[in-house]
Amino acid sequence: MSDLDHARDGAGRARYAVAAVFAVHGAVTGSFATRVPWLQDHASLNAGRLGIALACTAFGASCSMPLAARISHTFGTRTALRGLIALWTLSLTLPALAPDLYTLCLAMFIYGASAGMADVAMNALGVEVERRLNRSIMSGLHGMWSAGALTGSAAGTLAAHLGSDARLHFALASAALTTLGVLACAWVLDVRPPRNEGPPPRFTLPPRSALLIGTVGFCAVFAEGASLDWSAVFLRNRLDSSAGLAAASTTGFMLTMAVARISGDAAVDRFGAVRTVRAGGMLGTLGGLLVITAGHPAVAVTGFALMGLGIAVVVPLCFAAAGRAGPNPSQAIAGVATITYTSGLIAPSLIGGLAQATNLVVSFCAVTALACGVAVFAGVLRTAERDSRNQISPRAAAVPDPRP
Repeated sequence: MSDLDHARDGAGRARYAVAAVFAVHGAVTGSFATRVPWLQDHASLNAGRLGIALACTAFGASCSMPLAARISHTFGTRTALRGLIALWTLSLTLPALAPDLYTLCLAMFIYGASAGMADVAMNALGVEVERRLNRSIMSGLHGMWSAGALTGSAAGTLAAHLGSDARLHFALASAALTTLGVLACAWVLDVRPPRNEGPPPRFTLPPRSALLIGTVGFCAVFAEGASLDWSAVFLRNRLDSSAGLAAASTTGFMLTMAVARISGDAAVDRFGAVRTVRAGGMLGTLGGLLVITAGHPAVAVTGFALMGLGIAVVVPLCFAAAGRAGPNPSQAIAGVATITYTSGLIAPSLIGGLAQATNLVVSFCAVTALACGVAVFAGVLRTAERDSRNQISPRAAAVPDPRP
């Protein structure tokens, strides 16, 4: 077996290991989201103070993401990811221990910082595996993240229904997910830089290519954040639907996103990243048009489902394009991730502010315009279509066998 075949064989095994890490990462997010009301009551916070605490998550992630490249360079990708995913899963316990706003803000900053570093490290490894296999896998990896988030959410919903203390719930979830994450990391690629390559800077501005790719990700994540947080409100307040049907709009959006991500790699391999993203943007735009013109709740639910289906693969393909756009995948991915996290942070508040000044229909007109922007600017992802057949980067070739 040639070195090239050996490397690809190892990458096939590493793909499933990275997929498991993505699922673990998503499960932490899903577990946390279900217990936010408990955290609010425990810390005695009103809605405004809770919003401040939750904003610290994105702030922590944005501050820490540039560090991931240096950590991976220093320790190697396997050790770095093992440590970062463990830090992320263990940080789940911190918010439930916070008795007031100030300690909760600190806990959420650490929670977000660990999430951001693990996010960059696992996406960079996913890009490397994709490069070795010479076919798209990033959409499926993010589909595993969505599946993990749904699983964590289901377990958290059950815990909340049973009246479980979130401190106990988070401790048990953290222990289980830490074990799974660390075990999965034993089979990920252990990529190390060439000996003559110096460490990347701790903090640096993202390259221009990452800024352009991040623009597409910004549009998609804005539409995602707005739909997740405001779809149920739109149906409830605008169309006077029942609480159950309003909740179904959010569930439909999440399910179509998960299905599209899991099956999206086949579309990318067949049509390419640019065509897939452009088609997704058009589908998301159609969904947005159904939402803003809906006169019946069923039409709006269909619109949100189509929007989820359309924008689902955009962020995974943005990460893939960023990882191929320069010599340092982690640095470029960190730049794109910072932009997308910022979009997710500001989307819910901007939609709310615009709705307060006008109405929710106008707010979702803006969301629809950004979904259209995904289709318009899809061409900047053309680097994701670069033919890498029979090519392995020097960094990847350094360690051909990912087995521990």
